[in-house]
Amino acid sequence: MMKSTVIQFPGSNRDRDMIAALTKINGEAPNLVWHTDTEIPDTDLIVVPGGFSYGDYLRSGAIAARSPVMQEIAKRAEQGVRVLGVCNGFQILTEAGLLPGALMRNAGIRFVCTTVKLKIENADTVFTNQYSQGQIIPCPVAHHDGNYFADSKTLKQIEDNGQVAFRYAEGTNPNGSVNDIAGITNLAGNVLGMMPHPENLIEAGHGGDDGRALFASALNIVSTEAA
Repeated sequence: MMKSTVIQFPGSNRDRDMIAALTKINGEAPNLVWHTDTEIPDTDLIVVPGGFSYGDYLRSGAIAARSPVMQEIAKRAEQGVRVLGVCNGFQILTEAGLLPGALMRNAGIRFVCTTVKLKIENADTVFTNQYSQGQIIPCPVAHHDGNYFADSKTLKQIEDNGQVAFRYAEGTNPNGSVNDIAGITNLAGNVLGMMPHPENLIEAGHGGDDGRALFASALNIVSTEAA
């Protein structure tokens, strides 16, 4: 069984959802690490959850990206440990330089809470290998600053290197993200950032379990059937 860890920041409000999802899918509760900690227990997957770390008072993810724990996360990522950032976690990973690009204010300048359709753009990653290439799944989103942007050179590199893991499909782009990008990996493929919330779609009570395959992929769990 692989071990997981959830990082907690002041203002986070999706950490409990992530803890519940990992516990249910992995059969073991994740380690919990506070943002001021400088050490992380032995782990295979580090998750930076969604929410509003530090109230997003400066810029979404900007303050959290400078928390002491982020240096250790960067070190573990360099060593090949898998790192997943969801929503605010995605913002934090870009602000910390672990992923390219930036998350800007939604094109509509409004908070968006809805369900979108996601296309699995690259099923050959450690986070998506239990999906099929081109598969389209529903997934909830809830964010105000999810408009992914990268300059033309960076964008070309991301596209050419197959770093786009997810795209918004069938006209459901909720924020104006360039190229309908909903989630990207780093060049090595062991760090994933995404705006949608797969942890909120893991069992029938959520309206579907399409998010399970992401965690099953990341944790090397063979079966993704609901427990």
